[in-house]
Amino acid sequence: MRPYTLRCPDCGQKIEEDRYTLACPHGCSALIRAVYRKRTLDLRNEPGIFRFADWLPVEGTIASPAGPVTFRSEALSRDLGMKNLWIGFSGYWPERGARIVTCSFKELEALPTAVRMRETGSGTLVVASAGNTGRAFCQTAAVTGVPVVVVAPSAAAKRLWTTEETENVCLITVDGDYSDAIAAANELCTSPGLVPEGGAKNVARRDGMGTVMLDAAVAIGRMPEHYVQAVGSGTGGIAAWEASMRLIGDGRYGGVLPRLHLAQNAPFVPMVGAWQAGRREIVPEIDMPDAGASIAAVYSDVLTNRNPPYGVRGGVFDALSATRGAMYAVKNREAREAGKQFAEAEEIDPDPAAAVAVAALARAVETGAIDPDAAVLLNVTGGGYLRAAEDHDQIVVEPALRIATGAAAGIVPDVLSWVKRHA
Repeated sequence: MRPYTLRCPDCGQKIEEDRYTLACPHGCSALIRAVYRKRTLDLRNEPGIFRFADWLPVEGTIASPAGPVTFRSEALSRDLGMKNLWIGFSGYWPERGARIVTCSFKELEALPTAVRMRETGSGTLVVASAGNTGRAFCQTAAVTGVPVVVVAPSAAAKRLWTTEETENVCLITVDGDYSDAIAAANELCTSPGLVPEGGAKNVARRDGMGTVMLDAAVAIGRMPEHYVQAVGSGTGGIAAWEASMRLIGDGRYGGVLPRLHLAQNAPFVPMVGAWQAGRREIVPEIDMPDAGASIAAVYSDVLTNRNPPYGVRGGVFDALSATRGAMYAVKNREAREAGKQFAEAEEIDPDPAAAVAVAALARAVETGAIDPDAAVLLNVTGGGYLRAAEDHDQIVVEPALRIATGAAAGIVPDVLSWVKRHA
């Protein structure tokens, strides 16, 4: 018997047997959740993320040092006039114990997903990415030998590298943006043997990201009052909410959900528009009227998803509603300045997406949305690129195939041929 079951929050259906299940078998559109047999958070004697394996939808582990690290801020906290600021750092900063060599919290998603696929699925995973997710899955493929097909925008190809040589990655670049990469990946997955990684539907990804909240609760001794993160799909915010509900069930970390403060990078802010209008649905004509130009104009393009899990049951809207949350539209100038402030204060370079989160935190404190005395967790979702480049080779993954937007169907035979050679 597996140490978890799956449950649909919409119909309540319990799914005992996980066959890399991504959706409710009754056809509900809700995000299914993992329900763990262990109700208390007991840390395992494992490195990295797998010390939280009792609350990950896996049975096995991977001996990887990659995991979240939480510490109390001094310099940035002082700069912002805060008294109890905690930083959840998911990147490379060995002096702090942070050893995610790809420098992004996406590795927290890729590792448990690889284990879950190995235990419950069959076929080859196909991953759509704007850069960070793809790099994390490429690194995981290099470490584990599990092959993966990664589909990314051509402009993001330079971000896809590993620290070890690997032939287990089939990289496909698309002449378009992140949404075009998602569409191409979906087209490929209509072929037998090619399995969609699942994005927000994948419980391993969400619960992997949720370990940031778990690590913080252990470090602080209780859940924070506020949680701040920059989002593209919003899956990290959903994950923090779900992890918090499990912590409440544990009984040792407090009984009040942390308030979510989620930020997007203006001018591409569809979830901000919908949330501030009180709508469960994103209306493209209103919330992203010129999506292509807006995506091209942002500082952090990994925060651009045209189809986020916003209105779905158990999605971003529900997470914000349950936590009395707030959303912020952060301009490029604000993000750049905040990133520079963070680097000078904490002496580590943040990912551009993390800089957006720092800017949102500063605004929330300035406007009174966050009390400067409150316990706050700032999720720095990536950083330490300069430090990682000093310690590790960064081997660029060369594209196996390059396609135009809408041309994925034509490369299916080539992809299946690659899978046959590598699976």
